[in-house]
Amino acid sequence: MKNIRVIARLDIKGPNLVKGIHLEGLRGLGKPEDFAQYYYENGADELFYQDVVASLYERNSLHDIISTTARKSFIPLTVGGGIRNLQDIRDVLRAGADKVCINTAAIRNPEFIKEAVLKFGSSTIVVAIEAIKQGDGEYLAFIDNGREYTGVEVISWAKKIQELGVGEVVITSVDREGTGMGYDVELVKRVSEITAIPLIAHGGAGKLKHFVDVIQKGKADAVAIASVIHYNFVKNNRIEMANKTEGNTEFLESGRHFTRISEPVSILEIKEYLNEHHIGCRI
Repeated sequence: MKNIRVIARLDIKGPNLVKGIHLEGLRGLGKPEDFAQYYYENGADELFYQDVVASLYERNSLHDIISTTARKSFIPLTVGGGIRNLQDIRDVLRAGADKVCINTAAIRNPEFIKEAVLKFGSSTIVVAIEAIKQGDGEYLAFIDNGREYTGVEVISWAKKIQELGVGEVVITSVDREGTGMGYDVELVKRVSEITAIPLIAHGGAGKLKHFVDVIQKGKADAVAIASVIHYNFVKNNRIEMANKTEGNTEFLESGRHFTRISEPVSILEIKEYLNEHHIGCRI
């Protein structure tokens, strides 16, 4: 049986790690390098950096953060946000990333995916889908952190992505992201049923049971997680973080960020839970 990958996702705005709900209302949590190092030491299979304001500046500005992380963490590093052409991909890979994740540029120019795959190999190219469920039950793909409507239907887009040769797909439920309500298992299952490439589920985890559900019922190949591990880090490192200027200290000290996340847990605890439920993963 294949091993399920547990991926730590870190949304970055400027020099800070941020977190929001539905990809909006972002609050600063601290230095992304500190979180990344902790997740690496705690057993993450991969790290995923997403520049959440890259669309505003039409460039990815994470090169220094990427280089610092790559020197200290010896696991695959995926970087997304502001990847618009082959030179952008080349720059991010040279900074130390192993893979790049594309969303906006892929939807606006699907041929860019084919060009990227031919130039850098399918294992290097990941495509993100930010999905929002409509009133009729259909899922549509959005861009710019779930803010810009595209009119592209998710299932047909996922099929097209596979035809263009990408190595992986990250499927984000914007409706569930940051809520702690659990992954949108229906969404993940629909995509997994029509694609053969690895599928990474993202958005909504709030307790350990949610990981089992999206893997067993949704057939996800990997889970990307943020809130539940970020707030576990904050809970266990408050004294150290109190001495730093980064992060929204008042917000973090209030504990309000725990209200939607019933079980802030570590990556190791997630993996142990998966193993207990006969789901293979690296420990």
